[in-house]
Formats: sequence, C-alpha cells, structure tokens
Amino acid sequence: MTKSVRSMTEGDPGLGHPADAGAMERRIEELTGRLAALRAEIAKRVIGQQEAVEEVLLCLLTGGHGLLEGVPGLAKTMLVHTLADALDLDFRRIQFTPDLMPGDITGTEVIEEDRSTGRRATRFLRGPVFTHVLLADEINRAPPKTQAALLEAMQERHVTAGGELMQLPSPFFVLATQNPIEQEGTYPLPEAQLDRFMLKISLDYPDGPDEVAVLRATTGDAPPAVTPVLSGPEIEELQRLVRGVAVSDPVLEYTARLVRSSRPGRAEAVSATDRWVRWGAGPRAGQAMILCAKAHALLNGRLHVHPDDLARVAPAALRHRILLNFQAESEGRTPDEAVAALLSEVEPPRSGLA
Repeated sequence: MTKSVRSMTEGDPGLGHPADAGAMERRIEELTGRLAALRAEIAKRVIGQQEAVEEVLLCLLTGGHGLLEGVPGLAKTMLVHTLADALDLDFRRIQFTPDLMPGDITGTEVIEEDRSTGRRATRFLRGPVFTHVLLADEINRAPPKTQAALLEAMQERHVTAGGELMQLPSPFFVLATQNPIEQEGTYPLPEAQLDRFMLKISLDYPDGPDEVAVLRATTGDAPPAVTPVLSGPEIEELQRLVRGVAVSDPVLEYTARLVRSSRPGRAEAVSATDRWVRWGAGPRAGQAMILCAKAHALLNGRLHVHPDDLARVAPAALRHRILLNFQAESEGRTPDEAVAALLSEVEPPRSGLA
C-alpha cells in the first residue's frame, strides 16, 4: 500500500508529505479499521442486508446521500438509526406525511416582541435539516413540493431563508427511505430530487437463516447497545482519503462509456438501451460511480480503483437515473436489468489500470 499512499500524499498537500508515507499508511489502516468496527456495530442490530449496509457506508464515505427502497419491515429505518448510533454525530428524523410543509424541514420565521421596548423582530427557527445525519423517513409519502424542500440542502449544503444563507453542519448527509411507488399513498420523487441521491439502495426480503435470526433477535431481550466508533473529523478525513484514491484514465473512459451507453438513440447505446430505455443517465451518474468505486476500493483495503469496483456500484448508482420506456414496462423489465445489460455489453479495460 506504501506506493499508493506516496502517490496520494504527493497529489494532495492536505494528506501529508512523501516523507510521512509510513505514518500515513498507519493512519489509513487505523481509519479503515474503524470502518470494520462500524460494520460490526451495525451488525449488532441489522441482520443480513450486507449489500445495503455497504452501500450506506459508500454514501457516508463519499459525502453523498442515499435513498433506501423496500417494502415495510425490511429494517430500512433501523439501519439508519443504528448507523447514527454508531457515529458521534447529531441525528434528526423527519417523518414524511401528506400534510408535511417545507418549513417543517428547513425551518420557519417567527415574529417576536421585545416586552421592554414593544418592538417586533423576526427570528428564524431552524428546522431538523440542521443536523449531521438526517433521516427522511418515507419521503415519498409527502407531495413533491415538500420533497423539493430538501433540494437546496442536499446539493448546496445550506438553507436560504429571509435572504440569509445558513450553512449546514459538516459532515452532512441525508438517508431517505421510501416504499415502492406502486403502493397506495405514495408520490413519485421528481427526477431532479432523485438525481441528488448518490445511490438508490434496494432492500429485499431476508433469506431463510437471516429471517430466523431476525425473529430470534427481535422477540427476545432488548436490542444490544451500539457504541459510537467514528467522529465527525474522522469521517471528513475518510472522505478526503476517498477523493485521493487513484483511478486510471482507462477506468475513467470505461465509466464514461457505461454512462453514455445508457442513452438511447446515441451511437454508443447498447441494444438493450435502445429497446428498453426512454431516458439515460446524465453526467452526475458517472461522478457517483467513480466516487463510490473509490470508496469501495478503500473499504476493501485498496488505494486504486479496479473495474470490478465499478461493476459493484453501478446498479445502485444508475437504477434511479435510468427511465424505462413502455416496451420495457410491458415486458416487466427493471432498471437493474438495463444496467446488467450495460455491464455485459460494454467491454472493461484490460490494461493501464492504476
């Protein structure tokens, strides 16, 4: 790992100097060890769902936001609560309902009277978005106007009210849960809102042994306590390390080909795209794939990105950025099948890797 550490420190003065490569390597090993401890803390309460847990950690490491989708009862909310308990950060939860207003998320201005002078002045009461970790629970239960109240916060990391710009705490990331849009009482998220989520994380029913373990764990004693293992500064340090993970030009070009191949009617489009896709992914999809591939490499003890890292993160990074057409819907196709077709038809690089 030393050679990769040296290249990172040379490329980013904030990460150290070449002479400190040994100390830097030890620090990386310490931080990645904290990630292993974080996984262990989450596993105390969340049984199975390893892929979902890993993808939530990818959002944490990249500073992105995650959208967790699954039918009720699959531990979506439990996963976010447990992650928050394992981080030394402020945590707030918003339960999205049809009557939720934008001000219930960002905050509201109130008029206060000074009893000594009788003069009135406005004061902004900060909403629950002013936190480090925000759980937007059942986000698609609220109408689009309320969903959109998160847009500025998610993208710009600040809130504007009364002409004043107020920065959100750092680190800040949103983990939202939603039920499948086919269920009654749900509103589809606007495309602009969907694109703000780094990953769309899909949770499925547990397999037999995991379901038995869930029954055993949830019908006995109180759930085990979770200990915080990562602080805010350490998370920001990990996020800087992710940015410094090496990625070669062939891997960058491969990512661009994957994204461009998702756009129907283009020369790069694969056959499945022209058959099933109405709208393909935009440039933000490639950015998400590269950042998450870097984080995936770091989680696995590497400081360079391999095409396998991209294949691992591609479904979660692309499934909410690809809109299927009527033919695909009539055939019962899913966005994941379209992504699988991209991965099978677009040739990965075989040389020139970092």
